Amino acid sequence: MLVCILGAHIFLTVKIIIVIKKLFTLTNRKSSLARLFFFTTIFIANFILVLLVTTASAGNIRDRTRPNYTHSTSVSNSQATELTLTLVQVATQNLQTWLRLAAVIDHSKYNLLASYCYKKDTINPALVQVGQRIRAFTPDSKSSIYRATVESVTSVNSNTKSTSINSHQNCILIKARMSAVSKQINKTYVIEIIVQRGLFLAIPNEAIIEEYNSQIVYLQKKPGQYLPQTITTGLKGELYTEVVSGLDDGDKIVTLGSFFINAQYKLSKSQKTGSENAHHHH
Repeated sequence: MLVCILGAHIFLTVKIIIVIKKLFTLTNRKSSLARLFFFTTIFIANFILVLLVTTASAGNIRDRTRPNYTHSTSVSNSQATELTLTLVQVATQNLQTWLRLAAVIDHSKYNLLASYCYKKDTINPALVQVGQRIRAFTPDSKSSIYRATVESVTSVNSNTKSTSINSHQNCILIKARMSAVSKQINKTYVIEIIVQRGLFLAIPNEAIIEEYNSQIVYLQKKPGQYLPQTITTGLKGELYTEVVSGLDDGDKIVTLGSFFINAQYKLSKSQKTGSENAHHHH
């Protein structure tokens, strides 16, 4: 490519010189204007050459540096399906529930005060214990989270401090102390008391699909084959839910991608039902 451009340039330059010499012969004079025209023509020709060479070089560089996409990676149908799924084993987990309450900070900027009254299907006040860990933050600045611990638990009725509260007492006052002085202007805080509920056979919350009045998970029978399994659940924690029946320790279930499997299962089931009905009518 470059050789062709150089050859064309030389040929063009020679032609221009011959033409100009003929003009000089005809006019029989070499005026300053003619000389200026001669050198201007040569300059323009060289400028065009440089431009063409630069463009050609840039094109060659792009060709050399452009990625080669001729090679591809093959992914089978089964691999494509597996890539969208996450499996976990059913196992014993330490369940935690977080009791979220509104609290206010006192003038010391260290102590948080909150009250909690027990209602049906909520955390029993007796589970709030001195020494439990707390996360605290203001409603308008959740990015600034403070650590705290429960310092005292007081029954509203008896007004007596204790390390635990009897289950029949419905309301308690909680005092917590932060590990560092608060730098927030806002006096209102949200506190999350981390309550340990014990060890239970449990599965991740995201694995459970609510189906009408039942709960199902997708159980792996063998690689690539998943079947819906109805389960009975118990205590629901912040991350895991207790399994009362329907699964055994060590079973593999789908977490991420369970809704995709569920949709695929329903589609195949409806297609099978439609095919059977059509066969029955014939």
